[in-house]
Amino acid sequence: MRIGVYGGSFDPIHTGHAMLANYISQSGIVDEVWLMVSRLNPLKKGMSPASDEHRLNMALLAAAGCKGVKASDFEFSLPLPSYTYTTLCRLRESYPEHTFSLIIGSDNWHEMKRWRDPEKIISEFGIIIYPRPGYDVDEPLPEGVSLLPGVPTVEISSTLIRGMVNEGKNINYFVPLSVGEYITEHNLYKRKKE
Repeated sequence: MRIGVYGGSFDPIHTGHAMLANYISQSGIVDEVWLMVSRLNPLKKGMSPASDEHRLNMALLAAAGCKGVKASDFEFSLPLPSYTYTTLCRLRESYPEHTFSLIIGSDNWHEMKRWRDPEKIISEFGIIIYPRPGYDVDEPLPEGVSLLPGVPTVEISSTLIRGMVNEGKNINYFVPLSVGEYITEHNLYKRKKE
């Protein structure tokens, strides 16, 4: 099978993530999308995410509503810091029956030069880029890189949702219903009162 690897902190996973994964899983460019919940993004210094377990559980809840989308804790067993190229190589070793491509937003495409081994990611795995407002992609693209047109975009961020939860605001429609219920049940994203 052709697997699209869509990595992120998913802290929390939101409607935009789920909508994108669902769309790409039905695009014909891949057979499945794996939401790869990361342990730590080396470029996000000073960020204190919800626990790995909570973020994985929320991704599992979101994926449950999308055929062809799965949530994965594969990166949890890899050494830190977690680099995308290492993850893709380990996936290839662990699942030789599948081929893997990386799914990233056009904002991350502009940051690829800061990543570890970007040329190897492109040549060995390939990249599927989805458009993000304000981040145009210059064409022609290198061989192994494709821009997926027509992808619906939503301007929602996990940072926004965490702030709304902390302020006691309603996050219905910003996250899948089951994820919102999970956040409430586990009292996530509320700062401790001093």
